[in-house]
Amino acid sequence: MSHANLQKLVCLCVICSLVALFSGCGDTKKKDKGIIGKKTQDIGVFDPNAKQEISDSKVKADDPLLYGAQAYGPMMEQVSKLGIEHSVNLFYATEGRYPKDHDEFMRRIIKEYNIQLPVLPFHAQYQYDVENHKLVVVKAPEKAPEGQAPAP
Repeated sequence: MSHANLQKLVCLCVICSLVALFSGCGDTKKKDKGIIGKKTQDIGVFDPNAKQEISDSKVKADDPLLYGAQAYGPMMEQVSKLGIEHSVNLFYATEGRYPKDHDEFMRRIIKEYNIQLPVLPFHAQYQYDVENHKLVVVKAPEKAPEGQAPAP
């Protein structure tokens, strides 16, 4: 290889490297639609008489390529439930009682210790069951096709 060809090759490699390096530097704003890494303190009041589907927090993965994505929600539910259970037990150990209502739970456990729970996929919601002193995850109701009432 001649000296002139070698210079051209080196110059081409440098140009390609610079293009590759700076090609993603334009508009770096990305659409923030994902839930991974997002946190919430939004915990509703659980109504045992309401028609709602409670998550069992079990991993149901049927596609080996998507196993991680399918397991994310149930795993986050399990971790959140364990963390809240521990916090409620600590409250019981120090106060000799459980939080008397949802407001005390939110004020004395969630807000006071700044507990941040991961946002759950598919619009599932955290709810606190005052009677059983547990965090439950309620699945969002499925949307009915246009013109039809949602399924009971």
